[in-house]
Amino acid sequence: MRGILITMLLLAAAGPLKAETGDDRLLLEALWTKAALASPPTRPAVGLALGGGGARAFTHTGVLEALGYAGFPVDYVAGTSMGALVGAFYASGRPLAEMWGFGREAVDMKVSRDFKSIRILPLLIADKLITPKHITNFIDGKLGGLQFSGLKKPFACTAMDLRTGEKVIFTEGPLAIAVRASVNIPGIFAPVKYRQRYLVDGGVVDNIPVDAARSLGAEWVLASVAENSSDRMPETVLMTLMQVIDIRGTLLAREAERSADFVIKPAVGGITVADFERCVEAGEAGLTETNRRIDEARGSYLLMAAPRLVEKL
Repeated sequence: MRGILITMLLLAAAGPLKAETGDDRLLLEALWTKAALASPPTRPAVGLALGGGGARAFTHTGVLEALGYAGFPVDYVAGTSMGALVGAFYASGRPLAEMWGFGREAVDMKVSRDFKSIRILPLLIADKLITPKHITNFIDGKLGGLQFSGLKKPFACTAMDLRTGEKVIFTEGPLAIAVRASVNIPGIFAPVKYRQRYLVDGGVVDNIPVDAARSLGAEWVLASVAENSSDRMPETVLMTLMQVIDIRGTLLAREAERSADFVIKPAVGGITVADFERCVEAGEAGLTETNRRIDEARGSYLLMAAPRLVEKL
């Protein structure tokens, strides 16, 4: 009898939660409620992989908000670059309203100046890389003093060792310096020195940290992807360099995207990495797309969760 029930549930969950009959719908809703209220190992552990993309990746804020509204369980969080910043906020238990506030205040905070106002000639004359002071101040002000061990949810973020090219996954120690390393664009901002390493943006080696989420213990991973599809030509040499880095990160992420169990990819390709004045627009796109696809995400998760949940009946 249990085998028949599992088969029925798997067939019903094979698509979005739009069962053909009222009974099927009630069965799926009951199963989803059980999944949402349970904890691992009663159900598969859920991980989020939040990719890079600069201002465009602010879309993760909307994705997280929609998942919260839907009661979608989240056990582990991993982030790269801007995904590390949003993910760290979420994992720390700080309200997402503060991230939305960052987006609304981005123009007044002059965050874009860390990118758009930089000119190549002064950098060449000074022969010295710079520190992104506005973003650094924001990270230190909001996350300074926190340790990975004190977060509400297990969290990981990625960076790259500039000397060896090695991917570095942070899962312990001070949070702020790990996030600063993950958002640190190579060739523009000075590397973050930490424990004899010189660290730069993790998007260079791991733009969608699906593996990092699984290393924390996630069995089913939802990837939030802010893919670059802009046809806008860069206006400066510096913006060209940033776009090359961004495109490379997107190309390298294709395999990671395929390894995720479910992918949400809002239409934010027209927003560049430096368009911080458009953060709220990106976040709203993430909120809209996640709400549109939430039933599909539930169905995908239940395909894995149903056998385990029924075993506990």
